[in-house]
Amino acid sequence: MQHFRSPNYGIVVGRQGAATGSTFWDVIFMCNSIIDQNIFRRGGGTVFPLYLYPNTQNQQSSLFVEKSPNLSSDFLNAIKTKLGYIPTPEAIFYYIYAIFHSPTYRQRYAEFLKIDFPRVPLTSNNQLFKDLGVKGKELVDLHLMKSKKLNKLITKMGGEGDNAVTKITYNCEEKRVYINKTSYFAGIAPEVWEFKIGGYQVLAKWLKDRKKAKRSLSFEDMLPYQKVVVALKETIELMREIDELIPSFPIE
Repeated sequence: MQHFRSPNYGIVVGRQGAATGSTFWDVIFMCNSIIDQNIFRRGGGTVFPLYLYPNTQNQQSSLFVEKSPNLSSDFLNAIKTKLGYIPTPEAIFYYIYAIFHSPTYRQRYAEFLKIDFPRVPLTSNNQLFKDLGVKGKELVDLHLMKSKKLNKLITKMGGEGDNAVTKITYNCEEKRVYINKTSYFAGIAPEVWEFKIGGYQVLAKWLKDRKKAKRSLSFEDMLPYQKVVVALKETIELMREIDELIPSFPIE
């Protein structure tokens, strides 16, 4: 975690199988700061920082800013053999993040994902590498809540009464998430409501935490929730697009 005291990206991944409550491997996310490692329902995730910073301090107690990519020489050589050059660390990071969000990758290698960390298949197709990197960066921006797409809300708050979170239910036909008997978020598709990360049903978990705390939702609460809805919808679409880009597995 000390490597996140300075600007950095990190992939957070589980080592063995799907999280409790998930039917497929979904123990993958990313971070750019110090996090709670118990991010997945099954248990702690392992954080792989993109950059390593020296664990030293100067006399003014500020960290030196020199950094080195957390990528082994063997791995970089393998990429160079495939592509003919070594991409930037960020480009490699985005590529990896996209690959791990391929539904076909998760299904094809499900048995391997039950027993070890995910492996990164490398491509010799430079255009495919770049195209997947574009999708990976879009996922990163969404998951860090930095994407401009998050400003185009697709949900509205409706109903009468207060916004106390007391009873959480989902109406599939109405595409509404009720937070009590009368108040609801409208415009949430079933696949978005059901989407899980690390074994947690994201939209339900967010509300359950506030129900447990006996919270009423203010405008400041509603807006982040509505943005999460957008992030999940866009993630689902990007996962489809990633699969469409990859001709087949094993990747070539």
